[in-house]
Amino acid sequence: MTTPAAPSSTVPKVPGVIECSIEKTLDVIGGKWAFLVLRELFCGTRRFGELQRSIASVSPRALTSTLRHMEEKGVLIRTVFPTVPVTVEYTLTPKGEDLHQIVKEMKLWSAKWT
Repeated sequence: MTTPAAPSSTVPKVPGVIECSIEKTLDVIGGKWAFLVLRELFCGTRRFGELQRSIASVSPRALTSTLRHMEEKGVLIRTVFPTVPVTVEYTLTPKGEDLHQIVKEMKLWSAKWT
């Protein structure tokens, strides 16, 4: 007997072409932590530790996964500085900046309905 798989925190990668524009957007943005990462990066460049402290309930593993996904999709840029220890900064790309209106609308909806 097999046990059901735990729910994923990211949007599953469905093989083939995605036709729905909402589904395409969710595939680019990623999982449940992505909007909180966006919220932080709209305020400017952040280091991993800063993001971790700002999003207190996210595990380092989940944050790393979210950041990698967003980097692969072109939403943010990861910059590594050759310091000891290594410094890594995350900055939104123009593609990521364009998501600001979506997050603003989510804030308005939340203020009205939650």
